[in-house]
Amino acid sequence: MNKPTRWGITLLMSFAAAACLWYAWQAASHRHSLVKVTDERGAVYWTCTMHPQVKLDHPGSCPVCGMPLVKDRAPRQFPAGARDLNPQIVAQHTPPAFVSIDPRMAQNLGMRTALARAATRSAQIHAVGTVAIDENRIVVVEARTAGWIERLEVRAVGDRVHAGQILASLTAPELRAAQAELALAERLKDLPLIAAARARLTLLGGHAATAPQSTSAIRAPQTGVIIDLGVRPGAQVTPGMPLMKLADLSRVWLVIEVSESEAGSLAAGTVAEAQFNNVPGKTFSGTVEYVYPQLDAATRTVRARVAFSNADGALKPGMYAEVTLLTQGALAATLVPSEAVIRTGTRNVVILAEGEGRYRPVEVTLGAEIGEDTSVLAGIAAGQAIVVSGQFLIDSEASLLGAYQRMETPR
Repeated sequence: MNKPTRWGITLLMSFAAAACLWYAWQAASHRHSLVKVTDERGAVYWTCTMHPQVKLDHPGSCPVCGMPLVKDRAPRQFPAGARDLNPQIVAQHTPPAFVSIDPRMAQNLGMRTALARAATRSAQIHAVGTVAIDENRIVVVEARTAGWIERLEVRAVGDRVHAGQILASLTAPELRAAQAELALAERLKDLPLIAAARARLTLLGGHAATAPQSTSAIRAPQTGVIIDLGVRPGAQVTPGMPLMKLADLSRVWLVIEVSESEAGSLAAGTVAEAQFNNVPGKTFSGTVEYVYPQLDAATRTVRARVAFSNADGALKPGMYAEVTLLTQGALAATLVPSEAVIRTGTRNVVILAEGEGRYRPVEVTLGAEIGEDTSVLAGIAAGQAIVVSGQFLIDSEASLLGAYQRMETPR
């Protein structure tokens, strides 16, 4: 036998030995964990989780793979030829359905649990708000007659004006004609004509003068700031044309946005406390005046407004605020960590840890989110242990084993 042939035979024998060792290692490491399942009828049988078609009335080894048999109460509902892909996770088909996980496996997966806790919370809603102009304190200055802006005393948006201050001088030929008509009526001492001439002059924004004038002074109707300026010196104006807008900022609105889930407890009269970054250490208090009837489809929030006094001008439109809304009374709630809730789109589920490696999916009815917790209105009670890490593995296994078909609906 030549040397290459001997090398080939040696190599082939080495591969065969490695294959045998690998098979032996797989057989030694592939072990089933015995799972004890209680049957309400007391009747049990022994089966293999890898080969559910094997059913014996005594413990022992599987005649197919040689693995230890597992006690069960009824045939597992597997499709023909299907295998349990995870022999350490076994479903218990008694309503309500359980998923059993070996404690060592749960530890390796890093599963964590927490207790649902009862909490009595003052019904506070935390939201953000934006300072806005009180729309009830906006006035429009208009031209009452046709003419031209001769002089403009305010030149930019944001200028402050006082009530009665002259804003602009308007040259209006029609105004001069109305003054001349009034003067003629007074010389004739025709009382009805005098009354009509005075009324016409008032409507044009003028006043009686010893000599007819074609210039009319436009004055500020209130104290405030210019928020819109639509004319410049020399501009032509027509009757009813808006010249500028004034806003009184001595009182402002705080427009609050409340999430859709918390908007149900929001109502007019709710006490609101706001804090602003530019006014550290001071809390502004007020009450909700109005809750807007529309829901913002983009942000899924409901708006409400609170009015605050702003005599010193510290609150400026556009500022942000952190707002606490104090609704009436106190609410009792069962709180769970928000990360423990599985939201499927059709139901909300938490996984209960019931001890001895047993886990059960439970459908719950959720309330508002409170910080990092979520309130549960129905489905679980305070003191029950829920899975907060690794729950998606159990959720997937429960879906495969049909546990959700036997899950109870929360009341």
